[in-house]
Order: sequence, then C-alpha cells, then structure tokens
Amino acid sequence: MDGSELDKINAFNSIPINGSRHYSTSLIAGAVAGTVVDVALFPLDTLKTRLQSQFGFLESGGFRGIYKGLTPTIIGAPFTAGLFFGTYDGFKNLFPNVSSNTAPVVHICAGIMGEVVCCTTKVPVEIVKQRRQASPNQESIVRIMKNAYANEGFFGFYRGFWTTVMRDIPFSMLQLPIWEYLKKEYKIFTGRPLTTLEVALCGSVSGGIAAVITTPIDVTKTQIMLANSAVDQNLSTVFIKIYKKKGISGLFAGFLPRVVFIMLGGALFFGAYEKTCRIIEEKQTFVT
Repeated sequence: MDGSELDKINAFNSIPINGSRHYSTSLIAGAVAGTVVDVALFPLDTLKTRLQSQFGFLESGGFRGIYKGLTPTIIGAPFTAGLFFGTYDGFKNLFPNVSSNTAPVVHICAGIMGEVVCCTTKVPVEIVKQRRQASPNQESIVRIMKNAYANEGFFGFYRGFWTTVMRDIPFSMLQLPIWEYLKKEYKIFTGRPLTTLEVALCGSVSGGIAAVITTPIDVTKTQIMLANSAVDQNLSTVFIKIYKKKGISGLFAGFLPRVVFIMLGGALFFGAYEKTCRIIEEKQTFVT
C-alpha cells in the first residue's frame, strides 16, 4: 500500500466529516437546529409527556391543547441546542488527529460535556414546558413558574437536573458515536462527502437506537419533573415506584411517540444543523 492510499484511509478515519468547525458556527447552527426540531415536533412531544404523566393521559389533557408549553420551548431551544453543539464540536476540535479506534471515546466525552452544559438551560425549560403540557388544571406558564419558585425556590427550576443528565448522557453516549460511525462508514462506502440528507438519515437511525434503550429513564425523569412537591425526587425511588405500579409497560410509557419523535427529530436536528453549518461556512469562504 503506497503513501497516497494511506493518506486516503487516514482522511476517511479522521473525526470531522467536513473539517473542524468554529465555535460560533456550531453555536448558531445548533440554535437553528434546536428551534426547528422542537417547534416542528412539539405536538408529538406533548402526547409523549401526557402518556408518561402520573396523572394519566386524559387527565393531563389528552389530545386537547397539544401546543401548550410552546412558548418556553421557543425561548429555550436556541440556547440549549446551541450550547450543546458549541460544546460538542469545541471538545472535538481539541483532538484534530484521532484514529478510528480512539474516535468513539472522543465522541462520547464530547457528548457528555455537551449534555451537562446544555442541561443548565434545558432543565428549567423542560420543567415549565412539561407542567404546562400535562397540567390537569390548565395552569398558565406564569402560574407554573410562580408555584415552582414558591414551593422550592430557585432550585425548583432544576428539579430532576441530575435525572435529566443521567438520561441524556447515556443517550448521547449511544447516539453520537453511532451517528459519527454511520457518517464515516457511509463516506467510505460512497467515496465522497455526505449530503445534508445523508447526515440527517444517520442522525435518525442513531437517535432511534438510543431512544429505545433510554425510554425507562425518560419516563422516570418526566414523573419527577411533573411532581408538585419535593417528595420522591430520587431516581431509583421513582423508577421502582413506576415498576411496582405498572410494571415494564409503565417504564416504557410513551415508547412509540418517543421513538418516532426522536427519529424524526434526529433527522431534522442533524439535517438542519449540517445545512446551517454549510451555509455559514460557504458565506465565510466567499467573504475571505
């Protein structure tokens, strides 16, 4: 095998599909992608939340008012997704020359860092959004925020923070290495860079796999966030309580809409992210 062939193999096995990305590019593209996917799939997310609610699907609103809680999502999505991708790509950029064997470790670590950082904005938004989605009393967003602060103070907005982190880290540890692996293998198979649609499809498949495995943790997190008091915030306590009350089916409540939501969301999220990145990079190249 000559030197040129080795160079081609190393190029295919490197982490970045299109080279390293500037932090601001990842931040902006992540913000756009997060807003697009959260707004587009919000009704499905509402149904998933109500299916997982301890109040019951119909009592939480059923099929009525499926856009309840959209406002905090629109406000929070750009910050959450922007912080995630800014941190994820920023961490990856610290390791520009990594072998294919080491790359998954970098992707896992980058995903962990991204999830912890973005949860600082994600959790407060999720709490307000999910309580609005599943409120049996049709409470307003302002009332929900006042009640959270009155009952638990500032930290009431971070109810379920570590549960969310514990849910999202395993999810990212599964989704992101699979996403990166699928992109790399598809690039090797076709011998060309991936299109935006192909990046989106890789995101959809990887998201679906991760969603199936992490659904029980997501159900537990939802019920912790929906609780109106500080009681039963412990992950293991709530997990066991759900299992004793409803068995395996209870731990996989909302399974289908969650998997569909994440597969559709993965396609939209990674597709919108990749497309926005390429638009920004093309403009930067044109300017320079």
